[in-house]
Parts: sequence; C-alpha cells; structure tokens
Amino acid sequence: MLDHTAETTSNEKGITIGIIGPPMMVKNIQKALKGFPSFSPIVKAYTDEAEVPKLAKELCEIAEVLLFSGLHPYKIAKEQMNFPIPVHYLPLTGMGLFRALFRVQKSEERLIFTVDSLSKKLVEKTFIEMGADLPAIVCYDGSPNPSTEELVSFHRKLYASHRGGIAITGIKSVADMLTKEGIPNDWIVPTEHDIIVSLERALLSTVTRRSKESQIVVGMINVDEFGRLVEKKKSEHDIQRLKLDIYRMLIGYVESLEGHLTHLGGDDYLFFTTRGIFERETGGYKSIPLAHELEKAFHLSLSIGIGFGRSASEAGTHARMALRNAKEAGGNICFIIREDGSMIGPLEMAAANEVDLSMIPIELIERTENSGMTQVYLSKMAAYITRHGKTEYTADELSTCLGVTIRSTHRLLSNWVDEKLIDIIGEEKPSAKGRPKQIYRLAFLSELIRR
Repeated sequence: MLDHTAETTSNEKGITIGIIGPPMMVKNIQKALKGFPSFSPIVKAYTDEAEVPKLAKELCEIAEVLLFSGLHPYKIAKEQMNFPIPVHYLPLTGMGLFRALFRVQKSEERLIFTVDSLSKKLVEKTFIEMGADLPAIVCYDGSPNPSTEELVSFHRKLYASHRGGIAITGIKSVADMLTKEGIPNDWIVPTEHDIIVSLERALLSTVTRRSKESQIVVGMINVDEFGRLVEKKKSEHDIQRLKLDIYRMLIGYVESLEGHLTHLGGDDYLFFTTRGIFERETGGYKSIPLAHELEKAFHLSLSIGIGFGRSASEAGTHARMALRNAKEAGGNICFIIREDGSMIGPLEMAAANEVDLSMIPIELIERTENSGMTQVYLSKMAAYITRHGKTEYTADELSTCLGVTIRSTHRLLSNWVDEKLIDIIGEEKPSAKGRPKQIYRLAFLSELIRR
C-alpha cells in the first residue's frame, strides 16, 4: 500500500493547502501547484477510499484550505465530519469527458454507454460537439450519494443485459473494480484547466474571502406557476399536502446549507445561510440541485435570487433584485448579486457539473447598459445561452429570447455591434424565397462562458 503519510511541504511561508486524492490525481495537482507560489502544499494520497475521512481530519488541523481530487472523496469525508476550514473539490466538466470519449469512440465493443458522475445532457452535448453519432446513453439516476458497489452494480447490470458497452465513470475505485471484472471503462479525470481554476478558488477562499466565510447570505425562492398546479387539485386538503411536501423539500435543502428557512406565504420563501457554506454546496456557485429534485418530484420549477452584502439589509435588497432578474429571464433559474452589484449566473437548476459557471462582473454590466442592454436583457440572454448551449443566433431567435419585436431587436443589435459586444459572423440562407438572415455571435458572453 502507498504510504499516504508521506507529505510534500514547503519551508517557505505561505498558505497551507491540504491535497487529498488517488496517486495519479495528486501528481496532476502537484504539477499545477508550481504556478501557485503562494501555496505551501501538504499532499496525502490514498489507495483506499476508507482512508479519506482520517486524512481530511489530519489536514484540517494543519492546513488553511482543503482540496479534494473530486466530488466523491469530498462527500465521503463530509459524511463523517464538519469542515472547520474552506473546502474545495475538482469538478468534472465537458473537457474531461471530451478526452475520455475521444479514447473510446472508436471501440467496436460499444453498444451502449453507461455513465455516472455526469448528466445525460452534458454527455450528449459532448458527443454532438465531437461530431459523433449519439449512441445509447444511460446515466445513473439513483441515490444522490451512491456507494462504489452501487455504481459498479449499475454498470455491470447494463453491460450484461446489452452484452457489451463501455462504462464512463468519474470515480477511480469504480473504474478499478470494473477493470477487474473485465468490463470496458474509462475514468474521467479533471483537466489541467479544471485543476487551475479550483486552485484559484481555493486561494481566493483563504486570502480575499477569508473574512467573508461567515458573511450572511439571503436567498429568496419563488415557486414558478404554483397557481396553475393548485388549480388542478381537487380539494383544499390536496393543496395543503402539496404545500407541506414542498416545504419539507425546501427545509431539507436549507438544512444542508446549515441555514434558516421562512415561508413568506403563498409561493414565496426566504432563507439565510453563510457564504462559505453556500459556495461549497453549490460547487462554487455552479448549480442548485434542489430545483432538479423539486422538478422530478412535483413537476415544478423555481426562480431563486441570492444576495450578498456588507449588511443583512444590503444582502436582502440584492436577493430581491436577483429574484426579479430570474423571473424576468423566464423562471427556472437562479442569479446571485454580490455586494459590489455585480452578478453571477445563471446557475443551472440541475445536478452539479451540468453547466459551467458564468460570471458577470460590474464592469460588463456598466458597459452593456451604456449600449442600451439593460440588466433584464443581459439576464435573459445569459439564461438563454445556458439552456441552449450556443452563442450564435439570428435576429429572430434573439427577438424570441428578449421578448421584443423584431424591429426593436434590430435596433438593439445595431447598437451592440457598434459597441463591439457582438459580432456578425455570417448569413443563414432561407429554405424558401427571402433575404438571408445575419448570424450574430454574442462575443461578450462567449468570454464569460469560457471562464
């Protein structure tokens, strides 16, 4: 067994960061750490996941921030302890999936892809971007905290029933067990870019945000089109049961944030938590899994506004502004407004790793407003791009997105082209008679999505 007590430290003064992961991932993280001279790393590698909680407890006593190699070891440690320091984990993104699919797409054994740790939407999108035909894809949709045995059983059963296939997993122990059983598989690992971004966040959490870990966060939740569902209920008792079921689910989520929930009446709710916990539970302001669970259980969606502030009053004002942006963007989405008035979002209302974070800094908001692009337009376009996964549109498509006439859209587009916020990249030839339609690339949002 690997001696996981072997540590890599620095004699120079710096911010102590604890690293936990399997040997290969630890080496990749150490390589990326060379670009972070402010960190003094203490690295602990494991070959058995049962070691993770013990290693995490040891590092929490001597490190200022902790970085796990993935969501799975983070969850294992979290089940047994409360973290007294900022904690981060490496996310799985489309780039890591690209690399895995490139290796396996030519396999003749493939009849079906079984996937854990990633959403079906992300897998299908990656295949399309690779220019490959979509195969049969089955994603794990069971327990939110599955064991290694549960995931291996999922892959094994489908492999046996289809007499072939390839398993795509984000967990090293699952890949190892599948390999032992002779089931073709590929272990997705975070890319170098994913590691660097996570290290940047870890650095910010100890330097810039250390004083903000306990900052109060205000959240406002509105249940979209709740009245429509209520009208379908046959009795007042059915309506009250629905309200209680929704309240239980919301209070369970707020409990995971170690926060406090208040029902404001009707379809509105208010909650409080702290910034450090909220950042960790949303994967660094990436997604709100609660909304996905509510949609599956009741076919309802949520609009959520989150506010940060230097005071509770300011955070509450920002939460209301963020909720208004979410509703005006069409609902089923979440925005965050920070203490400086800048905006984060839209957060995807689904499982983590489904969409990348989109940051909207205050400088961009001011620049877009000067060109006639209000925060409402900016919110709607950011939400539209997140849902459709592209940044190139015709005027007709943007008219639908913004909810304005085609004439108004052309006027706005002219201003945005002049301000170099968007680019004209070509024309779309109509299928019937008519003038070609110009295609616009939303360059300013393309930059945000790549971050």
